[in-house]
Amino acid sequence: MTYNAGHYDVIVIGAGHAGCEAAVASAKRGAKTLMLTLNLDMVAFMPCNPSIGGPAKGVVVREIDALGGVMGKVIDKTYIQMRLLNTGKGPAVRALRAQADKPLYIQEMKQILENEENLTLRQGMVEKLLIEDGVCKGVITETKAVYYAKSIVITTGTFMRGKVIIGDLAYESGPNNQRASVALSKHLDELGIEMVRFKTGTPPRVNSHTIDYSKTEIQPGDEEPRAFSYETTEFITDQIPCWLTYTNEFTHKIIDENLSLSAMYSGMIKGTGPRYCPSIEDKVVRFHDKPRHQIFLEPEGRNTEEVYVQGLSTSLPEYVQRDMLQTIPGLEKAEIMRAGYAIEYDAVVPTQLWPTLEVKKIPGLFTAGQINGTSGYEEAAGQGLMAGINAAAKALQTEPLILNRAQAYIGVLIDDLITKGTNEPYRLLTSRAEYRLLLRHDNADLRLTEIGYQLGTIKEDRYQKFLEKKRLIEEERKRLERIILKPSEDIQRIMDHTGGTALKEAVKASDLLKRPEINYEMIATVTPAELHLPDDVKEQVEIQTKYQGYIDKSNQQVERMKKMEDKKIPENLDYDDISGIATEARDKLKKVRPLSVGQASRISGVNPSDVSILLVYIEQGKIARVSNE
Repeated sequence: MTYNAGHYDVIVIGAGHAGCEAAVASAKRGAKTLMLTLNLDMVAFMPCNPSIGGPAKGVVVREIDALGGVMGKVIDKTYIQMRLLNTGKGPAVRALRAQADKPLYIQEMKQILENEENLTLRQGMVEKLLIEDGVCKGVITETKAVYYAKSIVITTGTFMRGKVIIGDLAYESGPNNQRASVALSKHLDELGIEMVRFKTGTPPRVNSHTIDYSKTEIQPGDEEPRAFSYETTEFITDQIPCWLTYTNEFTHKIIDENLSLSAMYSGMIKGTGPRYCPSIEDKVVRFHDKPRHQIFLEPEGRNTEEVYVQGLSTSLPEYVQRDMLQTIPGLEKAEIMRAGYAIEYDAVVPTQLWPTLEVKKIPGLFTAGQINGTSGYEEAAGQGLMAGINAAAKALQTEPLILNRAQAYIGVLIDDLITKGTNEPYRLLTSRAEYRLLLRHDNADLRLTEIGYQLGTIKEDRYQKFLEKKRLIEEERKRLERIILKPSEDIQRIMDHTGGTALKEAVKASDLLKRPEINYEMIATVTPAELHLPDDVKEQVEIQTKYQGYIDKSNQQVERMKKMEDKKIPENLDYDDISGIATEARDKLKKVRPLSVGQASRISGVNPSDVSILLVYIEQGKIARVSNE
């Protein structure tokens, strides 16, 4: 017998990285929020690698922080190592990556959730959604508690009908031997939501005491203090190194000889795995000409001896994993603490979602995270933040937030999912963003803090500091535009030091800074600012000045894109009424139901000729008539 367990504005199902961001964002917006999770001890658990960030992903974490999210703040308080990647390349591909203290990360995140106003945490297994007149109105748990809400966000990660597979062993389970969510997955299927079966995996964890680090290469963190959150002022200095080693021909021989025992190749696994994070079996088969593959040994925390063997994800039997490890330099005597495994799970086909991440056929229901077919904690957290913001907006009857592809990697991620879909676990890459020079690690706050402030997720004191930073950047750029530098001994010394061409005539300080060999600090020695400028202000002045021409070209492309995005398509448009569109394009347009011509142009199977016909249809005013009928 069911009972009324309470009324809320928003209910978030799941407390992984998507769920945490969704719940906090909803609560910060003023919505009375309930978070339901299988196990309160596993909040923000990292079932895979103990790290946050990396190329593109690290930028997402900064975007989350700029919008008032919590992932950046939590990792800044709990990392064991921090590095800025791709420092030898341009700013468009730089990104932070941090090794996390996994137990401490959980503890810190749980504390944030428990102390968040408007947010209630409760342990419980959701089995069904309460649907009334086609609208989602609440949830029902296995203990028959009925919770009512105006918006529901499902963030169940890889728990939906999860199945763990090691060799020929298979059992129903979520990650790390947690309970799987079976009834809810079946219920979504009954509701007519299209599902797909995906797969991911993890490597073995080994005991640090049994590793011979003298045979590996040390990978230290950066000495320079770094942080994901723009609010972080205290930095962890006692960092712990990671270590690098490699597989070899003996490792590959063991894998080749036991391929038939791998669940990946025996037929036991039906789900599609991530292309960009393959198992070691996959790597050996697909790249048979490579004599070795990198293996990173990553500590899982300060107070644990477990070490994550990054690069050795596998579903081979446990004894084969042991034999394989013993061939790798430094791991000859390594003792397995947890065996690697593959996990299969159900995911929602994301083309069924609006850009707000609301399910098209069930108003009031949102999904976010790996349930939408993505891989990675960062992609999950970015979706969770947006789903939480928009679920609260629906509950409180305010405007939703949709980020476009030129505003954020989060915008690229969601647009890719809802427009193109994915036939494998989706991973963000810098190459997916056509405007990546605009979507940099260093300028996430400049792009998104204003939005966070308008949403109410960024507090007043932080916003005022942000405005001061913008003012200092603008004034310093104007100052360098005004200053004329004439050839002098000081400038010649700088040119001699950098190997640059000697200055033969007077130039603006800003033009001199555009030279690739010149940095802001060099300019500052001959044109010192009146005020001491913070490092992040100097960084922005240098990047914006050096790359101004490229940034301007990108902005011109964005303006062209905006014209396409501004051509709106009503939700009720009947594509069968438009003659001349190819059959495949018609089917895709009917399935995705794009909201703009720009979105329509990005749908796989919709060709430029189809877009042209759609544009003609719009310009003839036929859509206006359809909308009014």
